[in-house]
Amino acid sequence: MSITFISMAASLTALLSCSGTGNEAEPTPADTRFMTVPESVEIAHNAGSFSVDVNSNFTFTAESQADWMEFDRAEDGKAWFTVEDNNRISPREGKIKVSDAGDRYYYKIVTVTQSANPAPAVSLSIVDKNATAETKALYANLWALSEKGFMFGHHDDLWYGRYWYDEPGNSDTKAVCGDYPGVFSVDFGEIMDNRHQSEANEIRRRVIIEAYDRGEVITACCHLNNPHTGGDSWDNSSNEVVKSILTEGHATRTKYLQWLDRCADFANNLKGSDGKLIPILFRPYHEHTQTWSWWGSKCTTEQEFKDFWKFTVTYLRDVKGVHNFIYAISPQMDADYGNGTRDRLLHRWPGDDYVDFIGMDCYHYSNVQAFKSNLKAISALSIEKNKPCGVTETGPEGFDWTDYWTSHILASAAGNRVSMIVMWRNKYVGSNESDRHFYSVYPGHPSENDFRTMYDDPSTFFSRDLPDMYTMPEQHEVK
Repeated sequence: MSITFISMAASLTALLSCSGTGNEAEPTPADTRFMTVPESVEIAHNAGSFSVDVNSNFTFTAESQADWMEFDRAEDGKAWFTVEDNNRISPREGKIKVSDAGDRYYYKIVTVTQSANPAPAVSLSIVDKNATAETKALYANLWALSEKGFMFGHHDDLWYGRYWYDEPGNSDTKAVCGDYPGVFSVDFGEIMDNRHQSEANEIRRRVIIEAYDRGEVITACCHLNNPHTGGDSWDNSSNEVVKSILTEGHATRTKYLQWLDRCADFANNLKGSDGKLIPILFRPYHEHTQTWSWWGSKCTTEQEFKDFWKFTVTYLRDVKGVHNFIYAISPQMDADYGNGTRDRLLHRWPGDDYVDFIGMDCYHYSNVQAFKSNLKAISALSIEKNKPCGVTETGPEGFDWTDYWTSHILASAAGNRVSMIVMWRNKYVGSNESDRHFYSVYPGHPSENDFRTMYDDPSTFFSRDLPDMYTMPEQHEVK
């Protein structure tokens, strides 16, 4: 670390009396010690050295309670510290404890605030250079927020829960903690394919608008039916589906373009109460690394998948003029892949110019080590590629653990830079308790108290915690 010496003595003010702070021992009548220190100190953002004035009638020592500054020495009435560069876009705060070298129970606390880094704006690159201002702002906020913590999300949370269906304003999450998720996940498959006339699509539109109007983030997967065989998403009986879509003049291509047209029509007419297009974190062809889907590894070659991804992005962006999509890829990452984790995340990667957001669907169940390993790897890849990342699906089906939220989610996310962790759905089952298709908390679940503990943690962002996700954050730009 390069150290530049900074004189701080001139700026130290607001001296405290000996009895004013901390958990220090109360002086006895025979105790004639005294010590005054500044209540707070402000230092520059760059790495270097600073001192704190200490006026005492005894030999003192000091220690840092923050990992970015370190005690150096006590000399001539000053406690000297070295400090690392603050490369964050916001100030950070740490504490210093100054105590009697012979009796450390006698101490004072100094608050040190290191200023934000005034470096040039964080610059991010987005797939759609003509994306709306709100879409670019959301993209930048996904990056910025991950520096502070992660958004909690839940699939279909506003549409139905374990014991209710289509009750405006309801939410299993809100029923437990009093707040909505920061991320609302939905499925666009039914909008696009032969189910496009379903009445459920009006519910889908309504809850998306409600989430946006509250300032929440919307992400959409696509469980699309098989356009070649007529089967569902899990029909992997033919390896001709994607090949047919990529073939000019093929009937399957014609049908699939109609499906993409419906997606574009929905997106281009999806507006909030402010009259603006609602940005969507769009993640088609999710879990492409596995075999279950007609777009997955059983039915497509690596090159076919890459071409299919690029074809989709190009058609929606350039032909249909969809400019409110952030394109997210989401490989399935259920196990601990060791040294192969990064390669697994990049398996069938269509190219940096065609991916905005690095997601992963991680159904690790009780293997918390796998979750931790994958979070660490995706966080590192996010920084390497300068693209935000997050867990786009997770959760243990039918779990009854009381400490899942703190021991799995919070403990695994700590120290990693991920913008969201999204749980899969709680299926509406009415009174059928034998149906345990749920992946998140709901009223009456054994983990309710633990969930509220997670909710109270400063690293988790729910609806009311979010900054304005649709206004560009300071010191950021998206090109």
